[in-house]
Amino acid sequence: MTEEEIRCRRLAGQHLLAPVPARTVVRDLCGVQAQFLQSAMHAVRIRSGAACDPEGLVKSWTIRGTLHVFALEDLPVFLHRGRAQSPRDCDTLGADARVDAARKRFFADLILQRIEAGENTREALREACRSAGMTDAEAESIFNAWGGTIRALCDAGLIGYAVREQKTFIRLPHFEPMEANEARLEMARRYFAHFGPATVRDAAYFFGATQSQVKTWLDRLPVRAVPCGGRTYYALEGGASEPDAAHGIPPCLLLAGFDQLMLGYQKRESLFFRPEHLRGIFNLAGIVAPTVLMNGRVVGKWKRSGRRLTVTPFEAVHAADRRRIEEEALRLFPALADIAFTER
Repeated sequence: MTEEEIRCRRLAGQHLLAPVPARTVVRDLCGVQAQFLQSAMHAVRIRSGAACDPEGLVKSWTIRGTLHVFALEDLPVFLHRGRAQSPRDCDTLGADARVDAARKRFFADLILQRIEAGENTREALREACRSAGMTDAEAESIFNAWGGTIRALCDAGLIGYAVREQKTFIRLPHFEPMEANEARLEMARRYFAHFGPATVRDAAYFFGATQSQVKTWLDRLPVRAVPCGGRTYYALEGGASEPDAAHGIPPCLLLAGFDQLMLGYQKRESLFFRPEHLRGIFNLAGIVAPTVLMNGRVVGKWKRSGRRLTVTPFEAVHAADRRRIEEEALRLFPALADIAFTER
């Protein structure tokens, strides 16, 4: 199998060749990363062909300890028993430097009560806790910007973020978490079905796991080995369908920030971009830029601000390819007034 064939199969597995329902996207891709919800919604849209309906979806901390949007029916998988939790004391229901355990439990119960009563915005919850005596010091823990008691309740499977721009929360339905080994195996099955062919190092990178852990999953999955370029790739037998000849690699895709196609593989061994372009995509602050994929290769990044879209090429982009980028941008964002290309 050639590298181009592997790229094509990955694009097919990640639903970038033919649209599928949004729920299928988030299920097959193990959720979509959602530090920036707008990016997550774009990632779903370019795979489903339509704006994402948030009904039946939730946002919480899952793979790699990062926020993902996923389907409610997958709560048992992603919030499985024994999963890795935040190492910070303020993200638990136990005591930390600012709040003792009893006080934290009191405010956690109050937050749950208010959400059930419909007061579900972050600010409404903060105000309710202040009215109940929460001090400024306690607020720094309970409403910590990176988690706090909100994260503890999410990790406990009691609440989740609603899939909307405003920070609002929902009470989660009762569910029975899967056992860790079976949940991780199910996620690995989806990975090798829809991200494959992929290497052991790719899967370890995506899951934040060790290569030894990945090998134990492969031992339990019906995968086939695919040699290419001195590496061994694995794909699930009977996984994603074979790429249709009518759906070859698209000439242009505007991928989302934090797109699974960028995050799904060991970034220093990516088949989608040249090593010298790595820092243009993954910056040192942990941001993964929205990228321009031309014929299966990243040629630049893009950014939209209001009605203006700016493309920053990483290499020479010929006039015909610029027109394709402009056409794709206008297809996705019909209200654009300006599409600009910056100097390299």
